[in-house]
Amino acid sequence: MTSSERTPRQYAIIEAPSVLGLKPTGVDCLPDALLREGLADRLKARRAARLMPPPFSAEPDSQTQILNASAIASWTPQLADTVEAVLDAGEFPLVLGGDCSILLGPALALKRRGRFGLLFIDGHADFYQAEANPTGEAASMDLALAAGYGPALLCDLEGRGPLVRSGDVVAFGFRDEDEQGEYGSQPLPADVLALDLRSVRRMGASAAARAAMARLSHGALDGFFIHLDADSLHDDVMPAVDYRLPDGLTIDEMREILEMAVSGTRAVGMEVTIYNPALDNDGRAARALVNLLVAALA
Repeated sequence: MTSSERTPRQYAIIEAPSVLGLKPTGVDCLPDALLREGLADRLKARRAARLMPPPFSAEPDSQTQILNASAIASWTPQLADTVEAVLDAGEFPLVLGGDCSILLGPALALKRRGRFGLLFIDGHADFYQAEANPTGEAASMDLALAAGYGPALLCDLEGRGPLVRSGDVVAFGFRDEDEQGEYGSQPLPADVLALDLRSVRRMGASAAARAAMARLSHGALDGFFIHLDADSLHDDVMPAVDYRLPDGLTIDEMREILEMAVSGTRAVGMEVTIYNPALDNDGRAARALVNLLVAALA
């Protein structure tokens, strides 16, 4: 079958409006804002489910010092079940967060099914250990938790940890090295393919994307999942995030990596996190994000 004859990808949207890994500032309204801008209609996507999380608590867990650790641990398998139902239907799950801790749900769903890689596109490396995490927020630790670097409560869900092997991860476009050093974040494991923003610019977006795809296409993998944090985009385009950083990937750079990621059959799902409609008074950032997703995915 040629690429022109391939069955079109069918998207199914899962709304996961969690703030458990961050704080209740507005990121839980991300699904509503993107759907109002026509994301589902423009992708011809089925709205599969809306999974409400437990209530947020501002008290850190006494065992892990992570906010809402037990709630995240109990809710994540429910999100994984929902993702698996979409996969079982032969569809491509597009999970709309919420904060970055939702990554554990799709990661768990895929770990139940085999060995999958992770294309982690984020302005932050999100690899803090609990004792160095300045906020106690799981959204600053989600990649570490998925890769098994953290407390068993969140790293060994269903006894399946790590949910993704560090050598099967590409961390793409992060630009928070100064903050990592300031707060003492543990480094990314040596076997992670770390393509920070400076590396992407030095290589060029096309070459960096090809390097990422090469890592995520080796024969031992059953496919890969895409994590897209809106704060990976340039601050001029996406100021509607809680933890802003200067610079970022341009719309064209982001479209290039996403188009390459979904052009074949290896990508099995994607999530979008952290865009905060409460910080987007005129809706411009939401429109830019939806236009990008439609251009890259459709």
